[in-house]
Amino acid sequence: MVARRFLTRVFVLFAVPVLVFGPAATCDACFSIVVGKGASVDGHVIVAHNEDDGAPQVVNHHKVPRKKYSPGGKVTLRNGGQLDQVPQTWAYIWSEMPGMLFSDSYINEWGVSVTSDNCPSREDEPEITDGGIGYMLRALVAQRARTSREGVLLAGKLVERFGYIDSGRTYIICDPDEGWLFCVVNGKHWLAKRVADDEVAMVANTYTVREVDISDSKNVLACDDIVEYAKARGWYDRQEDGPFDFAAVYANPGSAVHPSNLNRQRSGLNYITAEPIGTGAELPCSVVPRCKASVAALMQVLRHDNNGKQSNPSVGPEEGICSICSGATQTSFVAQLRRGMPRDIGIVYWATLAPPRTSVYIPFHFGISDFPPGYRSISKRPSMDFFSDKVSPPFKADPREAFWTFSNFRDKVEGASADVVDRVRVRAEQIEKRAFAAQKPFEKAACRSYAEDKTAAAQLLTNFSHGIYLSSLETMERIISDMADTE
Repeated sequence: MVARRFLTRVFVLFAVPVLVFGPAATCDACFSIVVGKGASVDGHVIVAHNEDDGAPQVVNHHKVPRKKYSPGGKVTLRNGGQLDQVPQTWAYIWSEMPGMLFSDSYINEWGVSVTSDNCPSREDEPEITDGGIGYMLRALVAQRARTSREGVLLAGKLVERFGYIDSGRTYIICDPDEGWLFCVVNGKHWLAKRVADDEVAMVANTYTVREVDISDSKNVLACDDIVEYAKARGWYDRQEDGPFDFAAVYANPGSAVHPSNLNRQRSGLNYITAEPIGTGAELPCSVVPRCKASVAALMQVLRHDNNGKQSNPSVGPEEGICSICSGATQTSFVAQLRRGMPRDIGIVYWATLAPPRTSVYIPFHFGISDFPPGYRSISKRPSMDFFSDKVSPPFKADPREAFWTFSNFRDKVEGASADVVDRVRVRAEQIEKRAFAAQKPFEKAACRSYAEDKTAAAQLLTNFSHGIYLSSLETMERIISDMADTE
């Protein structure tokens, strides 16, 4: 088969150097999880993500309100293209990494969430119009979509109009009922697959959508010529290749077989599968979990660092190349997208400001009045000197500088002994367990308050998050103090 034979040849060519030099290869690699509503303990979709980017970085968090616009307004894209502004954009939570084109994440007031994984494609002749689209794609989805399907169709329309400027990417577009993997290729081609309600999907920097039925519009959406274009380029021949396999046809061959990508996806899936997926086995796009997935279970996956739980079997060419949680993880989140209560309470964004193995997931309900002031720092990417000046000094917890406090703490504990890192994880999970235990009764009280006074409820939600934030800072100070006492 054309596509599969090509990937096999590339694997043979690259296997030896990758296996020899693999451990030294970059591990600045994002990781995403989508839990179908029937596979989650909440009964609604859960989405989770590790955002990996090399230093120096800063992460800001914003709560952006609804905005109204006058008729005739325009939105100008980063490279000059324009489109009509809508009368109103929705409120949203925004995880911003200044200076980075493809690292932000969003959740809007309807529970539509957008994050992404870099997934290089094989496209080398992209069609771009008016400078193309890249950075603004996810923001426009968050601002305009009321459902994930609507977000996918909007993103597809924008890609077909302007052309996508990066090599390729999988956007994770979810709402309480559906989770979609929106696979975009450099230029004007895209395909999206809905994650089955009873399954969990994981993405690790290469396309994971495999065989699809293009005619199944309930579960698959795509540009009209996604198959014909591949045939014209010589990437796909139905007689030789059989059913259309998107990843085999469109993925960058090196990315598709790179052990770090395969290892991370396999390791993540093996946390939840009933039967371990062995080394060398073809990885499925999604699996039915052995039990319904919880927020805590996804946090465990995102903390995977090859020092704790190993996937089975734990030997083979993929093992140890790259962990799901690395030193390059700048922020991590797990988002609950629940119905059955006011959206301001049902949507919960659990986020860290450092690799989750050295940080705490702090819950922020969508209805918070705002993030703590310390969750916003400088508005541009820092220089390395500025970054070092913030993270290198002796540790001091400062609630006015959340990102720098968590980053400084990471700097102090990442190089410490395995016992110290394990102690950090245990303390973080203790805080999270208390938050989980308090969540249900707290949300009942918040719902009662919300029915009477939405402003008071917003303050209640804000105080809940702020209390856990301060508790996290106190815990970090105690750990640093304990480390000093044992030196």
